Amino acid sequence: MKTLSRTEEIILLSILKLGDDAYGVSIRSQIWKDTGDKWSFASIYTPLDKLSKKGYVKKIKGNPLPERGGKSKFYYRVTPEGKTALIELYEKHLRVWSDISHIELEPNRGK
Repeated sequence: MKTLSRTEEIILLSILKLGDDAYGVSIRSQIWKDTGDKWSFASIYTPLDKLSKKGYVKKIKGNPLPERGGKSKFYYRVTPEGKTALIELYEKHLRVWSDISHIELEPNRGK
């Protein structure tokens, strides 16, 4: 299985955290909450389309909402293949970061 990009990883994890409420705006808000970074909608939707094509997320059309002028939200769910990709990436992270304890990981702030 091909390794996920960091962007794909963050988006998939955000979708998992949001559960049934994972749509564009909520995913963007979750990413901001988790990383402190404001992502543009393009930086979310382009990877979401790629993740959908890979079969890692499923896009589900919601019911039209009156406050959105009758437009439907699209919700996202992580598929079993997406979960497998995340687990494989997590295991790779553990292997790559193993034996790093001897390196000072605290950034040099203000020095």
